[in-house]
Amino acid sequence: MLQNITFTADKDKIRRAREKANAENTTLNVVFRQWLEKYVERPETSDEFTALMAELAYVKPGRNFTRAELNER
Repeated sequence: MLQNITFTADKDKIRRAREKANAENTTLNVVFRQWLEKYVERPETSDEFTALMAELAYVKPGRNFTRAELNER
């Protein structure tokens, strides 16, 4: 069952979002529903981070880096 909702956003951003959706042959409603589905189905970010750190626990740099080395780009 679908339910109507109301949200507020910058008028120009809504216009641009509608234009973009139109260029993609869809509507802002469809885009929002797709986003909402992904939003509620994705795992918690902290859970993802914890799982990634567990996977990478075997990685050891071999030494401690200096502050200057850590800030190098």
